Parts: sequence; C-alpha cells; structure tokens
Amino acid sequence: MTDDTTPPPNRFPEPGDRLDGATPSAETLTLLARRRSTAARAMQEPGPDAAQLETLLRIAQRVPDHGKMTPWRFIVFRGEGRNHAGAIVSKVFAGANPDAAEDTLAEEAARFSRAPLVIGVVSSVLENHKIPEWEQILSAGAVCQNLLIAANAMGFAGQWLTEWYAYSPHVRDALGLRSGERIAGFVHIGSPGEPPVERLRPNADVTYWDK
Repeated sequence: MTDDTTPPPNRFPEPGDRLDGATPSAETLTLLARRRSTAARAMQEPGPDAAQLETLLRIAQRVPDHGKMTPWRFIVFRGEGRNHAGAIVSKVFAGANPDAAEDTLAEEAARFSRAPLVIGVVSSVLENHKIPEWEQILSAGAVCQNLLIAANAMGFAGQWLTEWYAYSPHVRDALGLRSGERIAGFVHIGSPGEPPVERLRPNADVTYWDK
C-alpha cells in the first residue's frame, strides 16, 4: 500500500491560515457518490502505517464542532492490542451467556482482529453546557464518517460498527470510558479483500420550501 495520497502533516493548515472556501473537485464527488463500506471480515493486511494513521486521526477531527469543544476522543486498537480488546469482549459475553459454545466465544474474541486497524470513536459529551448535547453527539458521528471517507481516499476499506459490546457497561468500563461517555463507533480499516457490491439505497423523503 503506497501513501502517495496521504497529505504530510505540514499540509494541514495552522490556526489563522486563510483557506480555500470552495474548491470544485470531481474526484471528491465521485468518491462520495461511490463510497461503500466493506465488511470488516473481508478486510486484510496491510492496514494504515503510522504516518497514515496520524493523517486519518487529524482528518477525522476536521468536522463541525459547535463551541470548539472537541466532544470526542479516540482509542486505537492495532497489533496485539486487538486481541486484548477481543479477550475483554469474549469474557463479558461468556459472563452473560454461561452456556455459550467455544466457537461462539472464539468469534467474540475475534471482534477486533477482523481488520488490521480499529479506531474507537468515543463521544465525550459535556452535560449542562450551552452547546446542546445532541450537537456534541452529532459531531462525534461526523468524526466516524470522516474516518471512512479518508480511509477510502487512501485506498483502504472501512466499516463503521457498534455491535452489542459498544453498549455494554462492562466493556466500556474495561476500555476506560468515563462516566457519560459512549462509543460512537468502532471504525474498522484495512485493505479490501474483494470489491464491495452496491446495495439498495431507498430515496429519502424530501420536502421543499421554495415558494
């Protein structure tokens, strides 16, 4: 996997830099029009290297953030750390399902090792703040989507997952989440094992106020 499309850190703007307000890009529009998640189980090595990971995390944070609160943080699972996280998930699952078969527990233990890289996006809402909680939560969702788009632009596959363990208080505690924090998503990133296939996409209802 080459990183020719990975912007070096010095291409990120500094505070006060004047930016291009709107730059037409047919390539970007094509990427967005054809973006499709790839199942984590279909991903393979290699995943992003250290420089690409840094770029992904920086791009992920370039989202609308009312009040400049940064109401999110990251947990990066890679290497052996994926197996450690999977062991936590399997242990919690076994505690809630004492009759679970060994192969089922093995599947649970592999939750974080299906892709070379998993980035947990944690929604860190500041309660009783002038910025509504809902807007803080939406900002964390935008972070997840930025990760997917940036990964695709680098040539990687991506999938945004939550699954049961994102909502388990025992798993959240074991992963170090603080009171009031929630998992916005586990974004799996790796090389595509096979091209994704387009799914049915029903059109959303649209109401126009133009008169």
